[in-house]
Amino acid sequence: MALHVVLVHPEIHWNTGNVGRSCLAAGATLHLIEPLGFSLDERELKRAGLDYWAHVPLRVWPNWEAFERELRTFGEPWFFTTRSTRRYWEAPLATAATGTVLIFGRETAGLPRELLDRYPDRCVTMPMASTVVRSLNLSTTVGIALYEAVRQQSQIGE
Repeated sequence: MALHVVLVHPEIHWNTGNVGRSCLAAGATLHLIEPLGFSLDERELKRAGLDYWAHVPLRVWPNWEAFERELRTFGEPWFFTTRSTRRYWEAPLATAATGTVLIFGRETAGLPRELLDRYPDRCVTMPMASTVVRSLNLSTTVGIALYEAVRQQSQIGE
């Protein structure tokens, strides 16, 4: 089963570099939805991805609409947001029949409300015990979600 990680309008090159490295380690394709808050040529991005960046399976999309037209060909989408009450481990992030698409918003604002409203049954969250913390770091969240999908895949024999 194919794994895909989607960053919608990422703003911080360090996070994207770290996510790329995690995708490579887990065997996932990284999709970046423009506009980006940095250049893909930035030295810091490559530094965050270390010498692995050249090996990251990467697709860059000009906008969400272009990606969304192809979304279902990649698998079942899951939208990560602080605006959901469904915990990520309660969702079947991996199924035997299809791929998995893990979708994350930009660091400062998350995913657009109108997008979450179109896919309400596909939204999940990572619970946080602290009321002081608004959200987890993007690359941390991706790592947790990505390896939960890998764990679920292993349980269905993929």
